[in-house]
Amino acid sequence: MTSSAAPHTAPDDQPGTGLRIDAERNRDRILAAARRLYAREGLGVSMAAVAREAGVGKATLSRRFATREELINAVFADRMDGYAAAVATALADPDPWHGFTGYVQAVCAMQAADRGFADVLTMTFPAAKALEERRAEAYHGFLDLITRAKDTGHLREDFTDRDMPILLMANAGVVNAAGNAAPDAWQRLVAHMLRSYATPGAPLPPMPEPPAAGALYRAMVRLTRPGADRASEGR
Repeated sequence: MTSSAAPHTAPDDQPGTGLRIDAERNRDRILAAARRLYAREGLGVSMAAVAREAGVGKATLSRRFATREELINAVFADRMDGYAAAVATALADPDPWHGFTGYVQAVCAMQAADRGFADVLTMTFPAAKALEERRAEAYHGFLDLITRAKDTGHLREDFTDRDMPILLMANAGVVNAAGNAAPDAWQRLVAHMLRSYATPGAPLPPMPEPPAAGALYRAMVRLTRPGADRASEGR
């Protein structure tokens, strides 16, 4: 005896040429929610928190993104494209030293604009293949940029590719610690680091003004009560 009943399918996984409209809408909501949370709080946000922010169930989230790495890959694909593009722009600069300093500033600005991306640039995600491919592409371009900048005589010979991750980790720390209390503090750090990379007499971008004393005090206070600060930033 046979039945003509159709096999059970999940509401947002109906067969067809692509995702149903509501399934695609759910995916967009999940990505938008993850971007908001990651940008505000970094990558420590749980998948359950993303589902709540998006207004979907955990099952819906897992159907669209089975793992945290898949979600991170989708959320930050465009930002990793921008990261790779920053290297290409620097390599196209007729002045390699100017290209180098501009690249360092551009990447650190990307970190400052998005706390989640600040984390992405200092972590690796082997399962997120597309993201890691773009990272590798940017890395090889950066190696070329280092060589060219050293050939100008303005970049110290003892600078290595390993110094960039150290800067990114330090910058991520400043961005996360200062928050909205002193949002431009990272610029001062980057300016000082560029001076440490330069040979004597090398042309350098102007030194930004330091954060106001009150702003730094508020930044230090927020470190003692991160929960309260996060709530105020989310309002």
